[in-house]
Amino acid sequence: MFEFESFEEATVAAALLTGPRHRLVQCNRAFRALFGFWRCGQDAGVALAGSGLRPVLRALDRAGTDRSPALLDAAGVTAQGPPGHRFWVVSCLPVTSRHGASVLLLAVRAPDELGGTAVRPADTADPNADLARYEALHSAVPQVVWRMTPQGEVSALVGSLGETGGGLWHPSQPALSWMDAVHPKDRDWFAGQWAATARGDALLDAVVRIRRAGNPVRYRHVKIIAVPVLRRGELYEWIGTVADAEDQWRQQTRDRLLKRASATASARDLREAFATTASAVVPDLVDAFVVFQLRHPEHTRSGAEALNATRARTALAAGVPPLPPITDDFTLGALAETVVDSRRTKLVTFPPGEPPKALVSEPSADWMVQARATSLAIVPVVVDERTVALAAAATCLGNPPPDDSELRLLEEVLHSVRGPLRRALELQSVRHTALVLQRSFLTTPPHVDGAELAAVYQPASATAEIGGDWYDAIVLPDGAVALSIGDIAGHDLDAATQMTKASSMLRALAYADGPADPAHTLSRLDHVLQGVSTAPLITALHTELRPTANRAWSVTLSNAGHPPPLLIPADGPPRYLHGPLTPDPPLCVAPDMERHHSHHELTDGDTLLLYTDGLVEVAGTDISDGLQRLADQANLARNPDIPLTELVNALLPLPHERADDVAILAFRADSRRQPPHGAGSHLLVESPAPGRPAGRGRRAASRQAPLPHPLPQPPTDGPRRALRRVRHRRRG
Repeated sequence: MFEFESFEEATVAAALLTGPRHRLVQCNRAFRALFGFWRCGQDAGVALAGSGLRPVLRALDRAGTDRSPALLDAAGVTAQGPPGHRFWVVSCLPVTSRHGASVLLLAVRAPDELGGTAVRPADTADPNADLARYEALHSAVPQVVWRMTPQGEVSALVGSLGETGGGLWHPSQPALSWMDAVHPKDRDWFAGQWAATARGDALLDAVVRIRRAGNPVRYRHVKIIAVPVLRRGELYEWIGTVADAEDQWRQQTRDRLLKRASATASARDLREAFATTASAVVPDLVDAFVVFQLRHPEHTRSGAEALNATRARTALAAGVPPLPPITDDFTLGALAETVVDSRRTKLVTFPPGEPPKALVSEPSADWMVQARATSLAIVPVVVDERTVALAAAATCLGNPPPDDSELRLLEEVLHSVRGPLRRALELQSVRHTALVLQRSFLTTPPHVDGAELAAVYQPASATAEIGGDWYDAIVLPDGAVALSIGDIAGHDLDAATQMTKASSMLRALAYADGPADPAHTLSRLDHVLQGVSTAPLITALHTELRPTANRAWSVTLSNAGHPPPLLIPADGPPRYLHGPLTPDPPLCVAPDMERHHSHHELTDGDTLLLYTDGLVEVAGTDISDGLQRLADQANLARNPDIPLTELVNALLPLPHERADDVAILAFRADSRRQPPHGAGSHLLVESPAPGRPAGRGRRAASRQAPLPHPLPQPPTDGPRRALRRVRHRRRG
């Protein structure tokens, strides 16, 4: 997009015209002094009515085809023209401005000795006069003016190419092309702009990297403005200017990259922070950017100790081959170890596809061969005097290595995100602490004579697996079984801390209360929590089960604002267990309120399912729909001959359906169960780490005592066929 404002103070008379009638929309001070009679908003045909102005009209009409300059005699234009500057060379160039397709009119003063001569044909023009005109242009805009023939021969008309950017490469033989000096990454788009200018579609005005003289891999940013000179519709030559733009490019790129990297401040974790940083530097600075997070950054490494790391984030430019997978015992190479020990950036350059294999790991070396890498820079990410990660940046596909300014810019971008990375590290540490605390309370249920128990916990995602969900199962002194499940609002360390308090106190109160009913136990817990805790809201379900005659179990439960338990009978449809009264409110809401309980019975083969709201709540739908869906799934999956863990597993949402944490605690009355040695079934379903396939979970080892006599075996595929029906229906 052409911006006219840069011409306002130029000594060259400049104007911007638009539309088929060449209406004047912008002009600078020098133009107003020369064409004082031409007002903004006026068409060229109206303003340029005199015979002496016809060359300017013709030049405007030919702007898209023939750009031969016109000679204007200012004495025939206005008596108020600038004294001593009678003759002016007028050029008209097509540009695209904020007004749309436009024409840029430039008038440059010419030597007065041209006076008295007629406008000559372009092919008989005096070369000395042309040079004088270019020198006049150079006096207004200090830069090198050059000329290039259609065959690619370049010569400097004003100044020297060696004076620009410390010396630029230029073709010394006709067989060489200027395009060979353009940086490979810039070559395609620059060639496109060059071709568009040759067609007359636009003015070439670009900042591009040009190879430095005497160094085939070092480039410098220059600003090139060029126009083709046409004679009778044919390309006669190119005229242009070149000026050093390294400082301008560095400042603009720095501002752009730092603005991108500033988004790291809102990152929720280290992976997201590194992803933001990686996307900021590819492909502007490098072709491949990989962040390796050190496994133990707080540990001081000895010289012979291997440097283990995980790949936290990767960003690759188009055309760069993907990185190979790495194993859990992946170790970094000698170059990375040097960077960690010195905390200084290291850069190695090499021929395309020939990395120094002694300095990098074997997987990295193999990949750099495939990617035709030419350099590898490793930058330490230092937070609080600790190297917590390494950023590996590579140029690939035969592209030249980064120069010193690009490497410094990469370091500056990484330096700018230290604050957000520190906060992400602190958040990760808090998350890890809360996760360990939470999982320490998700214990394996006990084995119970005449019953089977199973429990499962499924976090919402790998990055937010801390929550306030919990479950617990204990055997009371009188032989009864106490089951509890609950949920505390939040997904942070405070939620995990409050969860541990509530679950610990409920377990202690249930054990100490003896034969007291669950409502009494929840009332005592509510009273204690409101006295010593700051938990805002807790839903909980507490139940006690006692064996009775006829291989049945008596169930007494109290519900504090929690989703109702689901009874899955051995025969008959599943149903939810509600008390005779409306449900009691959650804990920590109404102090000293009376709580209630209800009585139910489990017969042999019946299953009682306790769960948290993540199993039935779906955003945008009513919870009653989720409850009905769970009952339907349980109806399809119920079978007393399959392990209870498989039933529970079949009811879990698929990985892409998770919106909240899910905890499930199941109790099945099974008279065939004898008291075994060891723990009950416990299932921990983890969110799959990136690169790992999503599985249903890992089942803890379950030890069961041999049965006293053989039991009839169910059909080999009957129970599991029912589970397949559940999964098929959910996928459909």
